[in-house]
Amino acid sequence: MPESAHRLRGQRRQFLKAGSAALLCSVLYPQAAWAAGILAVRVWPGQDYTRVTLESERALEVNHFLVDEPERLVVEINGLALDSNLRDLVSKIQPNDPYINQVRVGQNRPNVVRIVLDLKGKVKPQVFSLGPVGEYKHRLVLDVYPAEAPDPLMALLQKNDSSAKAATGQNQNPALTATPATPAPNRPPAPIDSSAVDPARVPPAANPGVTRMITIVLDPGHGGEDPGAIGAGGSFEKHVALNIAKRIKAKIDAEPNMRAMLTRDGDYFVPLHVRVQKARRVQADLFVSVHADAFVRPDARGSSVFALSESGASSSAARWLANKENASDLIGGINIKTRDQQLARVLLDLSTTAQISDSLKLGRAVLTELGGVNRLHKDRVEQASFAVLKAPDIPSILIETAFISNPEEEQRLNDDAYQDRMASAIMIGIRRYFARNPPLAKTRVTS
Repeated sequence: MPESAHRLRGQRRQFLKAGSAALLCSVLYPQAAWAAGILAVRVWPGQDYTRVTLESERALEVNHFLVDEPERLVVEINGLALDSNLRDLVSKIQPNDPYINQVRVGQNRPNVVRIVLDLKGKVKPQVFSLGPVGEYKHRLVLDVYPAEAPDPLMALLQKNDSSAKAATGQNQNPALTATPATPAPNRPPAPIDSSAVDPARVPPAANPGVTRMITIVLDPGHGGEDPGAIGAGGSFEKHVALNIAKRIKAKIDAEPNMRAMLTRDGDYFVPLHVRVQKARRVQADLFVSVHADAFVRPDARGSSVFALSESGASSSAARWLANKENASDLIGGINIKTRDQQLARVLLDLSTTAQISDSLKLGRAVLTELGGVNRLHKDRVEQASFAVLKAPDIPSILIETAFISNPEEEQRLNDDAYQDRMASAIMIGIRRYFARNPPLAKTRVTS
């Protein structure tokens, strides 16, 4: 027999052996032929909860259960083979994570991966799946909530008590002077085309003898899985919004009878209705949501302020923006089964004309001050059905500080001095609002 024929017969035998082995494997372990792979693993620690996200090409089948003494969350994923992305999960848990001590990952049995989260205390986990949306494929979400949720009102009172002595006698807020913050050393200062905040235009500080404590909730948009808009230079809206909100908070906390709370103080996602719940839980006097705008054209620019509308959007652009911001829950990822649908309906039904009227007054005061720092995209407060503005008893506005999709404005939004001037303008607008609309008496008092 020619040598070529022997070689061909040998190749056929090898092919049949390989095919038989693959067939046997698929019979014994039927999931092996379609085992999923993990595209990315992300961890988002926060004071409210820690989120672990596994992103894959297809939906994952999962079982989970809790084990105590010591506390552990065990998650078993079917149809999955251990890979390098899953192994990376171990290194993504940081020592300062509020709820997770460490993670162990292993191939429990063929095509079943077991993830064990060693916990720092008792938790109430939520494990759910999200379908493809935006840039994401299928996601398996592990939300680790504490068994006893932190009380935002108590946390706010404790912070206020700890800073009461330091704030005593401070009748003027030094954060509202015209001196800008020092730009970051490795970042060139952005050009600024408007004058600094004029102290003569700043309304006087509230009477320090007043016992009425004013509470303002600041809501940095997006966070965690939801980056918000992304600028051409790679800036994330979620980071810009948090940085500006923290600056506003510092200025509010320096006031003798004001205090501020952030709906999130780190890079994690907070569902829209939870942001509203937090504001109502602390009996907020105002709710200010901070964002950075974006549009398909890079030449769009300017600052904007929005309030809620009961009768439709004030413009097609406002409607488009509201739809985009309301989609944050889809991108950030919420567990639909646990969302309080009844609350969502109540918030919509109870949105009153009085709340919207006060929101418009607040919005106009803030918009006027923003015009001294940046050009305005629209010279009036726009309205649309923003989900995050639907607290029925709290004047609420949403501020688009500038267009992160505009290269020039993106550069400014990343400049420390510009962020500080933007925060000062918002703070002055808030003080102007209260100067003309004194807060109603409530039961709580200052320390």
